[in-house]
Amino acid sequence: MNRPLIILASASPRRAQLLRNMGLEFRTVISNVTEVHHDQLTAGEVAQVNAYRKARTVAKKFPDALVIGADTLVHMDEKLYGKPLDLSEAYLMLEDLQGRTHQVTTAICLLHLRERKQRILSEDTSVTFRPLDAIQIRRYLAQVDPLDKAGAYAIQECGDMLIERISGSYTNVVGLPVEKLTAELDRMGVLAHPGIPPASHEKPHGAGWRRHA
Repeated sequence: MNRPLIILASASPRRAQLLRNMGLEFRTVISNVTEVHHDQLTAGEVAQVNAYRKARTVAKKFPDALVIGADTLVHMDEKLYGKPLDLSEAYLMLEDLQGRTHQVTTAICLLHLRERKQRILSEDTSVTFRPLDAIQIRRYLAQVDPLDKAGAYAIQECGDMLIERISGSYTNVVGLPVEKLTAELDRMGVLAHPGIPPASHEKPHGAGWRRHA
């Protein structure tokens, strides 16, 4: 497939920045689909369904483009943590996650309708929170807007206040598993400079949590 127009079907500035860090030229088109959450599906299945629905909604308008749809879920013990409705719900989410290990799952759908090409990727990262008391949780919420973030936190925004360690891809927790996405786009022949892992994979300098491979 020749290098097509690439469209990110997401309003997330974090995902857009990760794509820019990869050296990709792309447009952003918001899908505006309602995310699906179903009790009979695993977190990975829910993320894949949502990523596909986001990508397909935009791809129908731009059939000659390669559309990237993505969905990130925070989950623990079969419970999904979406975006909190208010600060009270954000507090309860962080209180639930504190001192425990949860999973972050991101699914990506790469869809080119004209070429009838589709790839669905997913990645899981384990994140362990520090033990937190009420003062520490409120201090975090005073510094970071949690309302547009699954699980009420962002690893790249004061993450060292919450996180003790991660196991897996750092960028997956931010919103895109860049390592896996880079490899897939390389195979599809759409990268300008394939095969070079971007620096955004690594733990930020000075972060207080430990990264396990």
